[in-house]
Amino acid sequence: MPESRGREGAKKRAQRASELAPQTQKLPSNPSWFVPVMCTLMIVGVLWVATFYITSGQWPVEALRYWNLAIGMGLIMAGFVMATRWR
Repeated sequence: MPESRGREGAKKRAQRASELAPQTQKLPSNPSWFVPVMCTLMIVGVLWVATFYITSGQWPVEALRYWNLAIGMGLIMAGFVMATRWR
């Protein structure tokens, strides 16, 4: 039984596609200090905000008043940004 001509063309197209496919490059991993710093920033941020609320604004820095929330949230966000860069 004769074979169709489409099979031969499909093999060539598949071969060309594999030759033209870009080679995947392995991205370098993060330094060993990256994950501990990321986790520390997030934890310290949560503790900063929790301490502010639990002590009714007397701690961590009473003079900053509600800027303590901005500091805590900034620490959390810095940790989150690092988490998006984690490989």
